Amino acid sequence: MRKRGKILLPNFQYGTTAVRFKANHQNRIVGIYTLGWEKQTSTSYRWNGLTRGEKDIIVFQYTLKGRGEICIDQKKYLLNQGDAFFVNIPSNHIYYLPESSNEWEFIHLTLFGEEAMRSYESITNELGNVFYLDINEKPITLIFDLLKDISLENISDAYEASAKAYLFLMELHRFALDLTQRKTMPESIVKAVKFMENNYAKPLTLDDIVLVSDVSKYHFTRLFHKTMYVTPMQYLKKVRINQAIELLKNESLTVEEIARKVGYANGNYFSKVFKQALGVSPGQFRNSKTFSPIDYFISDH
Repeated sequence: MRKRGKILLPNFQYGTTAVRFKANHQNRIVGIYTLGWEKQTSTSYRWNGLTRGEKDIIVFQYTLKGRGEICIDQKKYLLNQGDAFFVNIPSNHIYYLPESSNEWEFIHLTLFGEEAMRSYESITNELGNVFYLDINEKPITLIFDLLKDISLENISDAYEASAKAYLFLMELHRFALDLTQRKTMPESIVKAVKFMENNYAKPLTLDDIVLVSDVSKYHFTRLFHKTMYVTPMQYLKKVRINQAIELLKNESLTVEEIARKVGYANGNYFSKVFKQALGVSPGQFRNSKTFSPIDYFISDH
């Protein structure tokens, strides 16, 4: 059994799974061609985007460990932990295990379909073909979820496969949009957002957040709302609720334990905040099996 964080993959073994469902909608929208988790240790591992047999597909590959390389239009990129590449086939690229690297461990997802191609063009226009993602970013966790579903044989038809592939593309769109927005954010807001996302488990106050922004409290609160469309404490609450949603997937954790892990002193207050945000208690949400991240919520706190 392979473990990544809290994701367990029963009967896991390195390799690539071909997904071949028959349904015409996949060509119009998006379908999964292959996905896998591999560890390459031989320099014979090499794929040429102009000579390989597949056509009209897109390849997303994410480095977990070791180092690989990709050459795109004669420009070479090193691929270290957290680096991803996104390329279409056919195109002028070669990716491989270089002689200077002992191993390259990665996950990959290959898609096809007209919507997949349109999304590829849009995403690479924003991010380029090579970019960095934290392993906890949603596009990456979705691939691990797909690997888990495949290992458990939870994907039974083309419609379910297409839905999961489409969700991956939308989350990659969201990642690209968020990254673009952050590039245009004032530095004080970037500092504050990063501080909250890295320290949400602590009992933060508005003064704590203002302190890292290096601007006055009055200026910071006005600028934050203008940039993020919520107050700093509302944004912190959103971060905490989204983290709580992820933790609720782990049924071994009690609501009290989750409350402390996301910055609340006790389970009762956390449950009150959670219900104000989503309209249901943490227990009801867990039992519903609906694990969707939220974009905003209304609260009088």
